Amino acid sequence: MEQSKKELFITHLFDAPREVVFRAWTDPEQLKHWYAPDGCTIEFKTIDVRETGSFHSCIHDPVHGPCWIKGIYKEVIFPEKLVFSMILSNEKAEDVRAIAAGKPEEWPEEILTTVTFTSIGQQTKLAIHQTVDEAEAKKTGAYQSWIKMFNKLAALIDVKTD
Repeated sequence: MEQSKKELFITHLFDAPREVVFRAWTDPEQLKHWYAPDGCTIEFKTIDVRETGSFHSCIHDPVHGPCWIKGIYKEVIFPEKLVFSMILSNEKAEDVRAIAAGKPEEWPEEILTTVTFTSIGQQTKLAIHQTVDEAEAKKTGAYQSWIKMFNKLAALIDVKTD
């Protein structure tokens, strides 16, 4: 698959069956433990993981402040695939322009995120694809945040599968 310059693509291999990894993406209790970069916490105002379900969350960052996001789940196919939108918002779930949220002006108003889970024996290859420029994601720290969150998820899964 050829990658567009306006896309982000990251893969990670987890030492757990894909059903376990998929559940960690869809269970709000598990999400609270890993779905924020190191030093940050996440709060879900709402989360309904099903097709047409929605979420509204805030990553609380002690350095950069709160980052509110909302979105709609477009596809939820257990244990293979999640597709959801991500839109910068405020605490009231109102859309916020990228520049007002501390992102570059070119940051997309809506990012489509596709997460696929592929079994490789007892391991899971997770691939995340987003409709955001990878270079911009690296400049803003979003790319690095995914890597850190995947490491937190790997540690959480390791504890659960012992």
